[in-house]
Amino acid sequence: MRKTVSFTRRSANIFFHLLTRCNLRCRHCYINPNQHGRKTLAIGTIERWLALFAHRHPSPNVVFLGGEPTLHPDLSVAVKQSRALGYESVTIDTNGYLFHDILDKVTPKEVDFFSFSLDGPNHEVNDPLRGDGSFAKCSQGIHEAKRRGFAVSLIYTVSQVNIDHLHHMPPLLAEWGVDRFFIQVIGIRGPWAEDECQREELAQVDRKTWLHVIPQVAEAAAKRGIIVTFPKVFLSPHETFECAGLVSANYFIFPNGRVYRCPLCEDYPLHSLQICDDQLVQTPKVNEVDLFPLSIPEGCVMNRIIQPYNLEPTDGKLPSYKIACCMLKEEISP
Repeated sequence: MRKTVSFTRRSANIFFHLLTRCNLRCRHCYINPNQHGRKTLAIGTIERWLALFAHRHPSPNVVFLGGEPTLHPDLSVAVKQSRALGYESVTIDTNGYLFHDILDKVTPKEVDFFSFSLDGPNHEVNDPLRGDGSFAKCSQGIHEAKRRGFAVSLIYTVSQVNIDHLHHMPPLLAEWGVDRFFIQVIGIRGPWAEDECQREELAQVDRKTWLHVIPQVAEAAAKRGIIVTFPKVFLSPHETFECAGLVSANYFIFPNGRVYRCPLCEDYPLHSLQICDDQLVQTPKVNEVDLFPLSIPEGCVMNRIIQPYNLEPTDGKLPSYKIACCMLKEEISP
């Protein structure tokens, strides 16, 4: 079954970066310490910030990120506090190294998913992107999480470098017992995106390739019993564009207190909210929220401003397709 996952205000999604430090140096990392800060949040601060959003929205969902969130010594405390505050679901995004014995400190009832990141079906493809030994360590982490009864998802960030290897993932994921598969499009953001050579090598794939490869691989994984989610990316001219910033509640929190509503803006001080003295306050105009209502033929105005590399030249004519909001997802179920 294939469906577009509609935006909703019924629940909020909190993407909480506890720190920006990481043990890896992935080539396509989007973390920008100059914009996101370099500190590791104290557990007391984490608990107060979690409470801010728990009080703002009933039964929100939280994803703990970094950097590498398992480098935080009190991650397990943050997980337990999330449950105590009424968070509907808790996910830990990890590169698989699983520091501080995190699997010993939380239970499958407390963590809905450990979400692992791999960008290739073997070390030859993955490790040049994510670091020597990272494929072996991540796969080891997946096996250990599954052995302990945790649900496991896997994120594969697609670029020109690794899309030709994506079709090898479904049998591998089935063998490992992965429950969900997230295929992600690479975002042209983070310090690496300022390097023209890197940007050309790690470029987003073109529309024809995306539409040919991604649904086919997703269907192959679904036939093996795995739920697959991937961004819609491209809209036909007759499809309606919707901005998640207007019709849903997503918050991207960073250690310096910045709170974004659109992840494409994270390289810039365009955040619409800021946590000051443990209070959530609006930032002065002009910020990202002022741009959300803008309507353009190309679809997402943020994409047009910040990363227009996936748009084709129009020579003054209407574009033949639109770029969807990056939060709009397709899901294929077994």
